[in-house]
Amino acid sequence: MTTSEPLQEPVGQDAPPPPDAPAGPSALAPSPDHHVPGARTEAETSGVGRLAATVERLRGEIRAAQAAADGRALIELAKGVLIERLRCGPAVAARQLASLAQEAGVSQLELAADIVNQSSQDHLAEVASGFASRANGDPPAEQAAPSIGARLRTAESGALAGGDTQAAAQSLLAHALAPLGACSVAVWSAGSDASLALAGHAGFGPGEADRWCYVPPGVSTLARRALTERQPVHITDMSEEGLPSIGRAYHPRGGRIALPVGTGGRVNGVLEICWPGPLEPQPPQILRQIDALAELCAHTLESRPDRPAPPSTDTWAATPGLSELVELADGLYDPVLVLVPYMGPDGQLTDFRVHHVNSSFVDPAGRPRSAVHGALLLEAYPMAVGGSELFEKIERVYATGEPFRTRRMTLTALVGQVSLAAVADVSISRQGGCVLLIWRIEDEAARLAHLLQHAQRLGRIGGFEENLTTGEVTWNDQLFDLYGRPHDAPPVPLEALTSYAHADDAAAIRRFLRTVLHHRRSSSAAFRLERPDGVTRHMRVIAEPVLDADGRLLSVRGAYQDISSQHWTEVALAATRDQLAHTEQQAAESNRLTLQLQHAIMPPAQAPLSSPGLQIAVRYRPAESESMVGGDWYDAVTLPSKQIMLCVGDVAGHGIEAATSMVVLRNAMRGLAVTGAGPAQLLSWLNIVAHHLTAHVTATAVCGLYDPERHTLRWARAGHLPPVLLRGQKAAPLPTVGGILLGALADTDYEERELSLEPGDTLLMYTDGLVERRDESVQDSLARLLTTAGPPAADLEQQLDRLLTHSASDTDDDTCLIGVRVT
Repeated sequence: MTTSEPLQEPVGQDAPPPPDAPAGPSALAPSPDHHVPGARTEAETSGVGRLAATVERLRGEIRAAQAAADGRALIELAKGVLIERLRCGPAVAARQLASLAQEAGVSQLELAADIVNQSSQDHLAEVASGFASRANGDPPAEQAAPSIGARLRTAESGALAGGDTQAAAQSLLAHALAPLGACSVAVWSAGSDASLALAGHAGFGPGEADRWCYVPPGVSTLARRALTERQPVHITDMSEEGLPSIGRAYHPRGGRIALPVGTGGRVNGVLEICWPGPLEPQPPQILRQIDALAELCAHTLESRPDRPAPPSTDTWAATPGLSELVELADGLYDPVLVLVPYMGPDGQLTDFRVHHVNSSFVDPAGRPRSAVHGALLLEAYPMAVGGSELFEKIERVYATGEPFRTRRMTLTALVGQVSLAAVADVSISRQGGCVLLIWRIEDEAARLAHLLQHAQRLGRIGGFEENLTTGEVTWNDQLFDLYGRPHDAPPVPLEALTSYAHADDAAAIRRFLRTVLHHRRSSSAAFRLERPDGVTRHMRVIAEPVLDADGRLLSVRGAYQDISSQHWTEVALAATRDQLAHTEQQAAESNRLTLQLQHAIMPPAQAPLSSPGLQIAVRYRPAESESMVGGDWYDAVTLPSKQIMLCVGDVAGHGIEAATSMVVLRNAMRGLAVTGAGPAQLLSWLNIVAHHLTAHVTATAVCGLYDPERHTLRWARAGHLPPVLLRGQKAAPLPTVGGILLGALADTDYEERELSLEPGDTLLMYTDGLVERRDESVQDSLARLLTTAGPPAADLEQQLDRLLTHSASDTDDDTCLIGVRVT
């Protein structure tokens, strides 16, 4: 049997009469009681006859409607065959069927019957045969389960009949996905900001759908993964994945498939299908069916009222918001390209047209704006699909709406056969149906600054600049990291550097500060930085002064470098050198013991002496060279009489002999002071010790006894520089009293003076290492000290640090300094 012939309605008991036969039952057989042709009986003209004719007419219409429905079903089955054979979607199959019928000159019903009959001996042929039998009046055969194509057509019909995405989701689950074992489905709509909104769902509870109605940009879900990757994502077992998704709590071990849906190179949303249990690999025909469902979802999402229509041609037509986007591009200082999608004949995205170029545009190849404006992107920049993957980034932003930003991307322009490369910061964003491409070409200054940042990072170097006029301190980010301080914390000025360093390195830092701030010369120093997090790093600071035309100090700039690894390497090398050079080791050990002895008795810094109504601070600066270790000493102690003894002295010479002699004199002075004698008598007894009980030691010293109750100071000196009194805004030395060197004569007397101190007075006692210079007299050195010392600072400790920092001495000698302030 072939159904290509015209189908006639079968003649039988229920068949309608021929067109020329009279209506009603009398037309079937003449009545024996009437012989006159054309005569009409009462029954014929009664209401019963007319009712019978109406029934027959309605039966005919029902049979015609059934035949038309069967014909549509046959066409749908033929479309399903084309979907299977051509591996296409429902819409493409419908167009192919209409095109083939038009070319063959037959109706779609006739062509559908031929396609079904010729598609092997499967169930579709039986359906076609059953339709032909019903058309001829044969009893209908029992219909089997619908095929894949039939399910697709049923799902499509239900989705199109519903008119919205929610109805489409329900139709997909009921007619196409449930037979595959799926339990739920979600259709996500992608926003312009790469967010996801639940446009339709089926199989989930209302509460679950409400919780997942919106997924903000940047939240990692299974649907977002399919959106960003722009390819199907298959999950065998959700318990093995860390991605959250709708309905996961109900089926924690269920399988999932998420497919991006869209047309014209733009992803409109995501179709997510859920199975109750683990999902096994699906055969190709099932995957093609799911792809067809995704295509159906894409058309459904495009028809939403809030969804702009996708471009279908070379998009030079007016696009909503395009004029505002052009105005925005013209207001930017960076080069901007406004790109519109360019579609191929098959409706797929193939390129982007440069719709607008702003006035700040700078072409990497040096071409004018007119050479780029209006051109296709791949024609203007064919290298965009090369190593930089610029075109792929633009295509992804247009498809998903998720912006892309990167620094130092290489842009390559092809001029003739020469490729010109430029490094730029690139920003790509989607605005409506267009793409905004912004780049900032890196100039030579930026490139050199970038190289400098890398060099500082690799060398662990941090730079600084300190304005001494305004007090402003500027650090770079690397220096904050070296100090272990947050970037919003205030920088540390140079004057406060000792507070962040190890106590044993304070002397080195003070020498460094004196060289830079006072001598105005470049200098460097190594010290141990104690960070707030408890980590100790070995650092080197290098600084140079910045002077104006008149030689005045304006600012200091320099750098810190972390030399911890270098320090430990040097320690290891020093140990090796010590083993190879025994002689040098002995010399170094001798110097080290001398220095340790001196530091043990004369530490560089000492806790302030507590006394009512009196502030006392002491400083000791050893010689820069270990071989120049001298005999400078100081002492500040409260006696049994409640008086306070203040002494400074200087033993002649350097080395271990000077250090040991200093210990003898210092201890002897302490022992003699408990007798209660005055300063002059103490110096006389100390002279006897120096002359008779030591190996011809000579020394200078100044000794004072302060009475806290009377606020008086009795003092005497033995060849030493007089103390300095700071009162008000002036600094002056105390009157000179007689007294020769200790140890010069066997027996000698010393003069004594008494001084009344007032609240706020500051008294300084020091050794010659603070002021002595080779190129000037002692009087000139003392005058410079008076200028530096006054006026007194608010804090006595800072006053002594300032004196050491700005000391003009150049003899590399030890320095002792005692400060006393009456409160």
